[in-house]
Amino acid sequence: MQSRAQAMAALLGLVTEQPLIICNGFPSREACKLRDRLHNFYMTGSMGMTASIGLGLALAQPDKQIIVFDGDGNVLMGMSSLATIGALKPKNFIHVVFDNEVYGSAGNQPTYSRMVRLDQIAKAAGYVNIERVWEREDILYEFKDMLSQEGPSFLLIKVNEQIEDADRVALAPADITKRFRSVMCP
Repeated sequence: MQSRAQAMAALLGLVTEQPLIICNGFPSREACKLRDRLHNFYMTGSMGMTASIGLGLALAQPDKQIIVFDGDGNVLMGMSSLATIGALKPKNFIHVVFDNEVYGSAGNQPTYSRMVRLDQIAKAAGYVNIERVWEREDILYEFKDMLSQEGPSFLLIKVNEQIEDADRVALAPADITKRFRSVMCP
């Protein structure tokens, strides 16, 4: 099983001009270290809201494929967003969830994702494409496939608890917003 950073690096190698919304905590820090770009929107707070923000963007910009990088703790915190995404069915929405079964940014307290199958909840909520993967080859294969399909898509990637040594995102929230808007609303 890979670390979140290893799985994230594999996916970031396939992302081109798609807007990417990344959940708060270590996922944003790791993504920023691995591949900072104007199309990345880093959450610095608002746990559980990443998918909702991605959904709003997908609905507002239906001509752009929107990718969300989320964590199991964030999904559990904002579970109602799965139902809303499933009901509204944005075809341009890919929801990637890195599941390490802990609240890693808060001290590794266990989440319920070891007992509650988030991929099955996404399926029940109405996501169109749902996959659960562990290995790099499967991660790449399924993500490439989702990039070519109409969604909403849900890719659950099981990862270990290892955290990449990464500094906090150096940009202030207002600066993150400003630079993201510069590419989204030129």
